[in-house]
This record gives sequence, structure tokens and C-alpha cells, in this order.
Amino acid sequence: MFNDLITAAMRARDNAVAPFSGFKVGAAIETPSGRVFTGCNIENESLGLTVCAERVALWKALSEGEREFTTIAVATDAETPATPCGACRQLLWEYCGNITVLLHSIRGGATLNIPLADLLPRPFGRSYFSTGKSD
Repeated sequence: MFNDLITAAMRARDNAVAPFSGFKVGAAIETPSGRVFTGCNIENESLGLTVCAERVALWKALSEGEREFTTIAVATDAETPATPCGACRQLLWEYCGNITVLLHSIRGGATLNIPLADLLPRPFGRSYFSTGKSD
């Protein structure tokens, strides 16, 4: 059922630019209509400007006008499936809610299917903000 999305994430991983860590990541995020956006990690010498595959895929989709998402697949060559970093988890929660997260290990061949709420059990969100507007 999710094979095409995992394949898209693995293909996106091929474009990763990871000269410092050597850890290439690919991601593919899907909309309810079946549209898929991919991303890969891109590192920078300062490291602070490095971007994750999950964020690239999400930002590409948002920049194309998409606002609803069902599933994101993340592919790495780690021996066991690697999870998104904390920043990616927060952004995914904010823009996608409790979507399905597929974590795929190319080397190990395993895929985990996890709800985002299990990866980010107490997310920061709009519920913490005041609903009143200030001038």
C-alpha cells in the first residue's frame, strides 16, 4: 500500500548532499489527492543552515499550495529505521497533524508505520496561544 511512497523517498535520497555527515535521507509526503512531494537533506559547512529531507518535502508541498497531508515516508541507509529530528517532528505536527510516518531502512529492509503523535507525544501548538487579538 505504501510501497510507491517509500520508493519515492528512496529515490529522493539519491539527491541528498551530505558531505559532512555522510548520512543521506530522502522523504516523500503525500496529499489526500495522491500528489507526492519529495525532498532530501542538504548539508552546509556551518551545519546550522543544513535542512532535513522531511522539511524540504513539506516546504515544497506548502509552496505549491497544498495544505492537507496523509503520510510521509522517510528513507535512510541506517541499519534500523531512523526517525525525524525534533524540529521536523514539530513542523510536521504543525502543518500535517497526526499523519502516518513511514520509516524505512534501506540497509535493514525494515519499515515502521508510526502515527506522528507517537513520535511527538506532547506537541507545542496553537492551543497554547491566546485566542484574543492584540493591536
